[in-house]
Amino acid sequence: MTTTVRAALLSSVGAQLELTEITLPDPGPGQVRVKLAAAGVCHSDLSLSTGVLRAATPVVLGHEGAGTVVAVGEGVTKVAPGDSVVLNWAPACGHCHLCELGEPWLCENSYAASVETYAALGDGTGVYPGLGVAAFAEETVVSERAVIPLPQGVPLDAAALLGCAVLTGYGAVHNSARVREGESAVVFGLGGVGLAVLQGLRIAGAGPVVAVDVTPEKEELARRHGATDFVLADEQTAKTVRKLTGGHGADHAFECVGRSATIRAAWNSTRRGGRATVVGIGSKDDQVSFNALEIFHFARTLTACVYGDGVPERDLPILADHVRAGRLDLDALITDRITLDDIPAAFDRMREGKGGRSLITF
Repeated sequence: MTTTVRAALLSSVGAQLELTEITLPDPGPGQVRVKLAAAGVCHSDLSLSTGVLRAATPVVLGHEGAGTVVAVGEGVTKVAPGDSVVLNWAPACGHCHLCELGEPWLCENSYAASVETYAALGDGTGVYPGLGVAAFAEETVVSERAVIPLPQGVPLDAAALLGCAVLTGYGAVHNSARVREGESAVVFGLGGVGLAVLQGLRIAGAGPVVAVDVTPEKEELARRHGATDFVLADEQTAKTVRKLTGGHGADHAFECVGRSATIRAAWNSTRRGGRATVVGIGSKDDQVSFNALEIFHFARTLTACVYGDGVPERDLPILADHVRAGRLDLDALITDRITLDDIPAAFDRMREGKGGRSLITF
């Protein structure tokens, strides 16, 4: 048997998303069909649509989602129909070299599902799942490894943000940089992930926390999420950050944009011996350069952070505990609640640097 659902389809790189019907097969062995409750619109989805990141087409994008299991295939034991789940766009295989090293967020096989068709158009053309998830649709079929049971006490729609923005932002602070209470920090870029970093820093007890963005309207959002200071980005940003952090520079800088200019600014804003963590995903053509002397002299650490260096099965219960205790505010991250039809407008807002997370509700 098959199921027909509405989805936002990208027919080719650079094309406009179009609403259409796709046909999903029943879940096969080890697979799960999920009815989406909500899906977040992430900058990575925009990058996939424009070709900055590669995706096979035609494709249903969307990788940040939560919903209810409606059917399971043979051998599935992790979840059952009726269970609330968060979708995991980078499920670890558990047996590759990097998984065995204890770094499952770098799993060599986590993107395997994205290069195989999972559904079909009316004429039989195969459809690929964006980042293996395909959350811009009413329902999806994924591997059992790509679903995480949702702990109690977390609203199902807002829980979608736990699947990418929040796990990435919180993980950058607590798993990658391991920020300690009282350490200073600066955050570049205040989209959904940057705002989640700010909340992660607030939970860590960091301070002062400086937020940097090109849009002055982001100041109110930044302060609401835990920033003690706001800086409008310009050529003097690093100098301003140093003034706000005792003249030394921040202990930690988080780059949530994915551009060479902001990576350099994050590096320059960090104190001697500090740490700059790159969370944003940039273009392969955008080069970042350092001279050999400054690397020695400043003794800073520059590191990337993939998916918050997270283990969703371990980290999701921790995040849920913060939500229940009121330390983590998921609703504050959502600035626009939309439908599938409104995804192009959400992409436009991201291009213009407006708002936080747009959340599709079904």
